[in-house]
Amino acid sequence: MQIPFTKLHGAKNDFLLTMVEDAPHSNLPEIAVAICDRYTGVGADGWMLVDRSGGPGYDASIRLFNSDGSEPELSGNGTRCAAALLGLPEIRIRTGAGIKYLRLLAREGPEFLFEMNMGKSRIAELHATVQGRDAVIVDVGNPQCALPVANFDFDWRAVGAAVERDPRFPARTNVSFIRAVDPHTIEIRIWERGAGETNSSGTGSTGAAAAAVARGMASSPVTVVTPAGPLRLRFEDDGAYLTGPAELVAHGTYHYGKMTANE
Repeated sequence: MQIPFTKLHGAKNDFLLTMVEDAPHSNLPEIAVAICDRYTGVGADGWMLVDRSGGPGYDASIRLFNSDGSEPELSGNGTRCAAALLGLPEIRIRTGAGIKYLRLLAREGPEFLFEMNMGKSRIAELHATVQGRDAVIVDVGNPQCALPVANFDFDWRAVGAAVERDPRFPARTNVSFIRAVDPHTIEIRIWERGAGETNSSGTGSTGAAAAAVARGMASSPVTVVTPAGPLRLRFEDDGAYLTGPAELVAHGTYHYGKMTANE
C-alpha cells in the first residue's frame, strides 16, 4: 500500500500529513506507529489526516495520531502545519478540540508564521501535587500538567513519563516543566502524551504559559522558550493566541505493509 505524505514541522515538532482521500480507511493507529517510526518508517511525532472539505463554521478538518497510535484532541504545532499545507491566509480548522482560527502573518518560501487562537485555557487545579511534585493542572483542549521548577538539572524525562501515567489522569496527560526567566518569559521542557520528549509543543506551551500566569510567574504576553526556539502567547478574553512557525520539509510516498512469500 502506498501512502502519500507531506512532512512539515512546527518549531521542530514534526508531522506527516496525508490528504484523507489518499489515506486508508482502516488500521489507522497501526499505520501511524509504522509511518512515524524514525528507523523503519518516515519518522515524525505524529501522522495527520487532512480533509479539505469544509462544513458549518470551518474550512477544513484534521485528525491526528501520535507516534504511539493514540489520538489526541489537539496539537497547536500540528494545526499550524495543516494550515501551511492548505495555503490559505485565514482558515478555520476543525480539530478534536473544536474549530480553531489561524491567520497567516508572514511567509518566505517554505516557511510560514501563523497566529492561532488556541481557545480558552482553564485552570483545573492551581495547586496540585502529582508524583510528589508541585503542579498546575490545565485544560487547553487537551490535558496538561505543568510543573514549576528552578532548573532542569534532574531526570525530568523520567518524571514526565511517570506524571503522564499518574492514576489521577486516566486518559494520560501532557507534561511541561516551567522555569521562570523574567516577567514575560518562561523556559520549558516538554513530555507529550503518546510521543514522549518533543522539541516544542503548541498546546504544551499554552498550558505552561497559562499556568505561569495563574501562578504569578509571568504576565501576558508570554514568550515560551522551548528547545526548538520561542513561541509567543497572549491571553485575551476570547482565548489564548499562539504565534509560531510552520515549515514544509518534504513530499514523499510511504510503502506500508510487509512483503509476502508470493510477492
